[in-house]
Amino acid sequence: MAPHSLPKFWPVLAVFFLTLSLAGLRAQKLPLPAAHITFRDVTRAAGIHFVANNGAFGKMWLPEALGPGVAFLDYNNDGWQDILLINGTNWPGHAGPHSTMALYRNNRNGTFTDVTRQAGLAAEMYGMGVAVGDYDNDGCDDIFVTALGQSHLFHNNCNGTFTDVTKKAGLWGPNEFSTSAAWVDFDRDGHLDLLVANYVQWTPQTDIFCTLDGAAKSYCTPEAYHGTSLRLWHNNGDGTFTDVTRKAGLYDPTSKSLGITILDANQNGWPDIFVSNDTQPNKLYMNNRNGTFTEKAVMAGVGFSEDGIARAGMGTDSADYDRSGYPSILITNFSNQMLALYHNERNGLFVDQAPNSEIGHASLLTLGFGCFFFDYDNDGWPDIFVANGHIDPDIEKVQRQVRYAERPLLFRNLGGGKFANVTSTMGAAFDSPRVARGAAYGDAFNDGKLDILISTNAGPAYLFRNEGGANHSLRVKLVGTKSNRDGIGAVVKVTSGGSTESEMLKSGSSYLSSSELVLTFGLAQNTKAAEVDIRWPSGHEDHLQNISAGQTITVKEGQGIIAAKPYQKD
Repeated sequence: MAPHSLPKFWPVLAVFFLTLSLAGLRAQKLPLPAAHITFRDVTRAAGIHFVANNGAFGKMWLPEALGPGVAFLDYNNDGWQDILLINGTNWPGHAGPHSTMALYRNNRNGTFTDVTRQAGLAAEMYGMGVAVGDYDNDGCDDIFVTALGQSHLFHNNCNGTFTDVTKKAGLWGPNEFSTSAAWVDFDRDGHLDLLVANYVQWTPQTDIFCTLDGAAKSYCTPEAYHGTSLRLWHNNGDGTFTDVTRKAGLYDPTSKSLGITILDANQNGWPDIFVSNDTQPNKLYMNNRNGTFTEKAVMAGVGFSEDGIARAGMGTDSADYDRSGYPSILITNFSNQMLALYHNERNGLFVDQAPNSEIGHASLLTLGFGCFFFDYDNDGWPDIFVANGHIDPDIEKVQRQVRYAERPLLFRNLGGGKFANVTSTMGAAFDSPRVARGAAYGDAFNDGKLDILISTNAGPAYLFRNEGGANHSLRVKLVGTKSNRDGIGAVVKVTSGGSTESEMLKSGSSYLSSSELVLTFGLAQNTKAAEVDIRWPSGHEDHLQNISAGQTITVKEGQGIIAAKPYQKD
């Protein structure tokens, strides 16, 4: 219809359709334009002086290229997030500086103190990853460290020290190449069980010569080695664990696993397991609610890429990023493979949204490791962070567009399933190339904003402080009674300004790392949460109303808020 022939009632129709359009935008509650936020490198100012040791001495052995992990945890229950940095060690017969993991206590003034030795954690091992959780429900978070060889469980003595209880707990024996781990109460008996990912069958004696240029040795891809199964350890409730991998239906020696995320994929109240595999199909284990799982990755569409390729899956996370009520899955992959963002279609199927989005375009040439959903600008929509870094120092000689040290990626959630790459606006230090591996988030300064912790391969760790922004937030710490003490597996829904966001408290995710066990909900410009609903793993539900922003509330199962602490002011 030509402009001059529009009907006389066109202005009325225009107003009508404009009203519908605005109503649709209001219904979606799209985020407001981002306020100016930067991530400032405060590593040295905070007193963190750590350099990872991968033991490399020229042999290019596979484990050297993969670690280490990092963690935020409140080990001394003072309400402030401390930092744990995992470390490798020297290979037998090759001298070098003594190296252990490092525990940094938060001094509550912007600085940290290395308390590794006095905490009893100066154990030398070829550490890879870490999972944090209160496995014995004594109110103090314990630490499980994965390693090449024997992994270790450190019991928190609730007095600032830890004791290695690996043998006492029945976890001694497996000599494996363990990577990521997660605590999960898979049978909902109130005790945290332990899931451990394993990579490949590798030893110095079975190392294979691989090369990029036909002459010099390089790190092999996992295709050169046989796979191995992950392990599920059932918590017996008496401080010991039993290997139930086969009994639970999880035994699969073809897997080459690097990442784990726990999610309730079908929203039936039981935790499911997603495992990212390197050059093997990913695995999605659906909980049968009887102590067993059924693997459904290929059927669900998350086993392979769109073109049927088993990609090099590294890190992974899950979240309800579009407020659909169902969690979707994020996976980091090798360079030239791009990230995967599998959207949960709510019918048992997932569809990868990355190829047709800014996420796919921006990540095509990078090699991602640590990754997570988190709301960095507190607008109520989960954003995405990815730590990047290649495996081989000589990759640029054979692939000119690919770099060894790579910039991270930060994608802002625009709502409606859209993301924008905002990395370059976060500050020069943040937007710098590094050979990154593990990554975690946590509010290290108790100001209601989520900070980022990153490890690098054979390099320093980095702590980036989240600065700027004017949005409000509410932090929720859970204390289980019938459920496990940490409340891991609980789903919290927060309603503010007429819209609802939800998050499940989970252990693990990212790559070899553990983020804080406190949930942060961005409230945008709202100063109150109208409702906070908590569904505990036990099935119990708590309902809170009119909770002010700007504080951390501690909620005890069946009792409501037992503590409230305002944020620290700058």
